[in-house]
Amino acid sequence: MHTSESRPKSTSARGRYERLLCRHPCKSYTTLVVALYLVAASALGVALAPSLALIRALFGWASRIPVLPAYLLRGLALGLAWFLFGMTLLGVVAFYNKVLPTKIHAFKGRFYTPETVTWFLHNGLFYLVRYTFLPFVTLTPFGVWFLKAMGMKIGRHAFINTEYISDPSLITIGDDVVIGGSVRICAHYGGGGKLVIAPVTVGNRVTLGLACCVMGDVVIGDDAVILGESVVLPGSRVGAGETWGGVPARLISGGDMAAFKRVVRGEVRFPQEAKQLEPILFS
Repeated sequence: MHTSESRPKSTSARGRYERLLCRHPCKSYTTLVVALYLVAASALGVALAPSLALIRALFGWASRIPVLPAYLLRGLALGLAWFLFGMTLLGVVAFYNKVLPTKIHAFKGRFYTPETVTWFLHNGLFYLVRYTFLPFVTLTPFGVWFLKAMGMKIGRHAFINTEYISDPSLITIGDDVVIGGSVRICAHYGGGGKLVIAPVTVGNRVTLGLACCVMGDVVIGDDAVILGESVVLPGSRVGAGETWGGVPARLISGGDMAAFKRVVRGEVRFPQEAKQLEPILFS
């Protein structure tokens, strides 16, 4: 990663552009948001066109048949139009991501820099699908295709049951990975006026439990397990075969995990015999 502060002063167009962003952050941000809305509107408009054509055709047919079948046909037309719109949107957004300046790299520096504009555009396009149609295809080959089209590297037989993803082009998922429902993976974090964009790498045969959170600059080794609802903080390095859990997530030894399972199964009464497990259960 490089920092914006470490780059030499530049008199190029890039340098002037960066100084403009820093000098007028509010106006720059507003302009960027409006520009993104225009891009999003054009993507939505292109994706809606086939659906509008389908609705017009089927509604035309419905006008020539009896009332009850006509209502059924119109309802079918609207339902089909929704899925046609969604599938078209996947392709349109993937195309936009390919032709527009959306290629992001590892970065650490101020929020108002050219790198953050690119990052903003990449995620803005992805969120356009994430908050509309992606939940309908998350568990299908169409969802995997879209994630790959947005730059996410996904191994063979990976099972991805979440749409809560950010920065897909900086995320690598290995073979036979299982990602549970509502898992959050984002390749960035920020604080103190700084933004850090850093890759996330998930090894082979890893299991990410229900609703856990994996943040930027995290590497998870092969065969590791992240327990549900855990938060893997930036900079974490999960070793091969390790089990991590908690908030923040930390290594859980095999003995602690076995003891925890005994409590869950009711083999140990709580709290007397399981008193020693309180740091594990409530950390």
